[in-house]
This record gives sequence, structure tokens and C-alpha cells, in this order.
Amino acid sequence: MELVEESPYRFRIDRHDPMRVQGVIFASRSLLPDAGADKSLDQVANVATLPGIVDASYAMPDIHWGYGFPIGGVAATDVERGGVVSPGGVGFDISCGVRLLTADLSRDELRSRLDALMDGLGESTPRGMGKGAVWHLTDRTELDGVLRGGSRYAVERGFGVERDLERCEDYGAVGDANPAQVSERAVERGARQVGSLGSGNHFLEVQAVEEVYDEAVASAFGLRKGQICVMIHCGSRGLGHQIATDYIHEMEKVMRGYGIQVPDRQLACAPVSSHEGRAYLGAMAAAANYARANRQLLAHAAREVFRRVAGAKLDLVYDISHNLAKIETHDVDGASRRLCVHRKGATRALPPGHGDLPDDLRDVGQPVLIPGSMGTGSYVLTGVPGAPAFASTCHGAGRVQSRKQATKAVAGHDPRRELEAQDIAVRGASRRGLAEEMPTAYKDISAVVEAAEGAGLCRKVARLVPVGVVKG
Repeated sequence: MELVEESPYRFRIDRHDPMRVQGVIFASRSLLPDAGADKSLDQVANVATLPGIVDASYAMPDIHWGYGFPIGGVAATDVERGGVVSPGGVGFDISCGVRLLTADLSRDELRSRLDALMDGLGESTPRGMGKGAVWHLTDRTELDGVLRGGSRYAVERGFGVERDLERCEDYGAVGDANPAQVSERAVERGARQVGSLGSGNHFLEVQAVEEVYDEAVASAFGLRKGQICVMIHCGSRGLGHQIATDYIHEMEKVMRGYGIQVPDRQLACAPVSSHEGRAYLGAMAAAANYARANRQLLAHAAREVFRRVAGAKLDLVYDISHNLAKIETHDVDGASRRLCVHRKGATRALPPGHGDLPDDLRDVGQPVLIPGSMGTGSYVLTGVPGAPAFASTCHGAGRVQSRKQATKAVAGHDPRRELEAQDIAVRGASRRGLAEEMPTAYKDISAVVEAAEGAGLCRKVARLVPVGVVKG
């Protein structure tokens, strides 16, 4: 794969058949994937063949190999000109995302109560591969309420406060959700998991604000140095995974009928305006709302623990997804066009003044939440005017080792002891689960954020460090 270096943080793959647009990778040289071990740059070129794609097939600094699309991939297709939607451009964990809350508590004030707090969070946070949830739904009507209403429905039922919705992407719920397009198998998988963390790289982490880069923006977000925060990273659990599986198979069957050919079957797609395209977007929106409610419920449980153990309250900074396809309006070649913007392992980063921001954030831009690998720092960023890639940026550190490779690399180590030696309290994770998520399995989060900022995708606001982590 020949790359042209346009600037220190921008590389280009020139268009060649059957690509319809160029490929653009925002990264430093040190962050570029190893072409011998990671074929994600080939995936960038493959995505550029999708019908209706405009501008470029983009990749963020945390790019690594994924299903069809690279993780860290962004692509927009023109809805009115045959543009397609591809489930592989969203991923299996639909609307996986991050929620950040601030406590009216400093790190020093928490120190004597940290063990009790972590014990409480460990007990109140359902996690792992099995069943278990904060909210035990009584019937399908309640599940439909979650699928249509997301965080809004959860707040209506007493799991949160009205202000939470103002600090959520889409004000807590994606419109046009259609539970009728969700299979019974997906419903079965999701019915008993609303308010659960899952496993893998998902976590609930108690953090402290270590550094503030922009005092004015941090203040608008509600952040100050030394403050305790809670970051929750999870998604749509088995329900979202099943929806992705169902629609990938469905689109594989119908592509030929629409005259669509792609270089990789994992890019299965259908026109946005087709029956299959609309059905997928309706089911995807339902899964997104499930994910929003999931994080809302976990935040509610954490609030109860903070109130009981530390006498502290938690306020929401923001909740944002990094696996979604959204119909948005953007300027392309001087004209305003309706696009289906796929962000897979990429975060929407709205600039100051954007109409989708709440009034109290409109002057400073959208909070962008970037979780680091376990044991390293996380970042809060903000969107910037004139950013490329349809106002998108990175979503995390990005893997450089598979879970199997990561486990092998720390053989003979005690991951829990190593984390606790850094004064990071750990609750609930198996040795293997910790080994799979150690920092050596990921890119350097600071280098990823530096590249994203250097490429003009976003701007740093604050860096947070872990104090305690709850994992499956």
C-alpha cells in the first residue's frame, strides 16, 4: 500500500480502480499500522469503493483492523445519489460509547474512602459475559420503551435527572428507532442485560483530573484539576451484536439485486433509501437507544454508591457514541448534501456554534471523551471549527496486539498487582481479562491524541488518570 505523506499527521492513498474516492489517514508515522501484520490500510481502500461515498475514506490515528471497515474508520455516502449503509461501518457493538460524570469531590477527599467506594461500585455494576442488569424489565412493552426512548425513557422511569438528557448526544435518544425491525433473537439477548457492563475493553473507571489544558472550556464542561470523575465505557451488549449479525447476512443476500459489488463481503451494504437500508437504520437506532439507556442505568447505580459511601453527587459531562451511522447534512464540493456518516471506532466532535449542542456548551464545542487503555490516562477533547472528516475524531488508543497476543505478552506477570502498585484499585476482573487490556496491547494514547490534534480534528481540554477500575 503506497502512502503519500501530505503533512506530519496526514497521509493519502491515491484513488485507483475500483476506488471511487481517495483514502486519508490521520496519523503520525509511528502510529501507522504495520502493513505486514495489520491490513487496515487495505480496508481504508476497500471502503473507498462503496457506492455513493463522497470526499474520502478516512481513518483516525487509532486505526486498526476490523470487520470490513477498519476500526477508526469514517465514511459518508450521499443519500440522494445511491449512497449505501453498511453494518460493517458501524460494527457489532452498536452505539458503544463513553459517559463521563464529575463528582463534587477531590482525589484527596476520596482517599480514605476509596476501598469502600470501589467495593460498592464492584457490587452494584453487573458485568461479564453472562446475564445480570441494573434494571430487570418486566415485559416487552418496557423493552420497547428502552428501544424507542433510550436515556429519555430511563430518566422518565426514575433512573436519572432531566439535566442528563441535555448532556447526551441526541438528547438521549436516536430518532426513527423501529423495534419492529429487531429480531426475536436480538430481543432475547437484550432483555436481561439493560444496565450491564459486559466484558472485553468495557469498564467503569474512577478517575482524577490530572491536567487541564484549557481552563475556560474545562470550566464549561464542569472539570477542574484534582477532581474525581467516573467514566463508563460500554455499548448495546448482545442485542446490538445480534442486530449487526442479522443485517450483515440480509445485505449479503440482496447486494447483487441492487447491482452492488464490493471487494470484501464484510462490506455488505444496501442503498440507504432501500427497504433493507431503512430497516437496518431503524434497528440500529433501537440498539443505539438501548446503549444510551444502558449507560444511563450504570451511571444511576454509580450515583447511588457515591451518595451512600462518600456523600457526593455525580453530574454528567457528556455521553457520546463511537459506533454509529447517522444521517447528517454537510457541505461537499460547495453544496449542502444529506449524508449517511459511518463512524466505526470514531467519535463525533461538533465545533463551537453547532446547532446540535445544548445552550451551555454551544460557545465551547462538544465534549469528546477518549478512554485510554487500562492503567493509562484518558482525555477530554473538544470539537474545532473547520475540522475534516465530517467533524469526527479518534475514539481511544487502538489495539496493536490481539487479545491472545496480549495475554501471551504478559505471561508470568500479575496484572492486578502491577495496577495496584500504581495505586489503581481493581474490582471484579479475571487475570485473563486484565491481561488482554494491559497498556502494552494498545497504542500510546497521548500520541494518538497528539496526532488527532495535530491533524486539526479536535483540541485537548483535560487529561484524566485512573484511581480505580471495575471490569468484567
